[in-house]
Amino acid sequence: MRIRDWLKAGIKVKRWLAFGVFGILLIAFGFTELVTHRVYDLYYRVFYVCLNITGIFVLYISVTETMKSMIALVNRGYIKVSLDSRKIESLIYEKRLLVKGPKIVVIGGGTGLSTMLRGLKYYTSNITAIVTVGDDGGGSGDLREDLGMLPPGDIRNCILALADTEPIMEDLLQYRFPDGRLKNQSFGNLFLAAMAGISDNFEEAVQKMSSVLAVTGKVIPVTLDNMQLVAKLQNGNIVKGESQIPEEAIEQKSRIEELKIVPENAKALPESLQAIREADAIVMGPGSLYTSITSNLLVKEIAKEVRKSDAIKIYISNIMTQPGETTGFKVSDHLKVLFKYGGKDIVDYVIANTGEITDELKEKYQKDGAELVKLDREDINSLGVKIVGEDLVKIKNGLVKHDSGKLAEILADTIMEKKLLYDKKKIIEYMYLSQRIKERVREEKGQIID
Repeated sequence: MRIRDWLKAGIKVKRWLAFGVFGILLIAFGFTELVTHRVYDLYYRVFYVCLNITGIFVLYISVTETMKSMIALVNRGYIKVSLDSRKIESLIYEKRLLVKGPKIVVIGGGTGLSTMLRGLKYYTSNITAIVTVGDDGGGSGDLREDLGMLPPGDIRNCILALADTEPIMEDLLQYRFPDGRLKNQSFGNLFLAAMAGISDNFEEAVQKMSSVLAVTGKVIPVTLDNMQLVAKLQNGNIVKGESQIPEEAIEQKSRIEELKIVPENAKALPESLQAIREADAIVMGPGSLYTSITSNLLVKEIAKEVRKSDAIKIYISNIMTQPGETTGFKVSDHLKVLFKYGGKDIVDYVIANTGEITDELKEKYQKDGAELVKLDREDINSLGVKIVGEDLVKIKNGLVKHDSGKLAEILADTIMEKKLLYDKKKIIEYMYLSQRIKERVREEKGQIID
């Protein structure tokens, strides 16, 4: 940067340098008075000692904030710094620190979670996915009923999203039998069921399958208990089973009033609790608000550890409302449900869509009782949650989905700027993540040019 660039407003360096000069003056004045005027009584001496201590504190704040501002300028491209990958590797080796990116815990289930994980694994391999096991429909429900095992569907999708496999292997594991007694059953579910058969428990089976498929990070079931979802509708009726709840809510034209799990004291796995304690970021969603996300928070130990965590807590709002679960919901309504079941300190930031869809798609979704989730900024701000709004819409096969690549980039950038930047111990992770984001942007620009 040239000298005149440093004089521009908004650089956030000049103010901290001036603050540092003020600290030096305090130290100089206090020290001089103590040395040259020795006839002061005890109270004056205490005053000048405090003046020195205050000056040292002011100088410390100045230096740390100046460093943060300089790093931010480097990241935004105002200061050009060439990072030699070999030098970085040497530094990491010398410090015996393997940089894998920030530690991120994701909580949820369904296809939304696995879609996000595909993009997120580019930025870090320190991912722990805590996945709901309340599913009782489709092929997972059949295996749950026939074999007495936990439902493998959501677990399978997350494993495949984080796996480093050839396309043919993924196609094989996602293959569903079209006919016969195995009709509508996926090979991946059967694979995990077989793993469960040769393992001591379901957790071990998930770990073995993850090892076979070279998974980046970890996938952990939220509990090993035979968890079942139970909902009370506003009309007073009780509905049991994850697959039945939205269907009955639609049929009875009654919203979900309360959600519970049976058993209510389901135990979380120690590994998942430890991951939450060590996390830099905790991400909830995207996915079905009640049956995929809230169901995990009903495991009391999970919600308790999330509330206690110093990690940045992010909720990824759905793009479209879900009939039977969130009909007519705005973003703030989603947050209120999370606060109800998880507690007040469960979310710091919400990543929400600001993009639009065509009128044709709106009409198509309206026929099914769905619409775009409205971003109601004032109500969200009143809840004490900060907003990260972006156009996240991607149309695939005529359906509205999250753009997984863009969502992961925004998520990584939010964690980097709102968490890692303010943690002196995470400077290497900050620089690593910054480089990954820049590389992905260059790749995307290259693809557009091609």
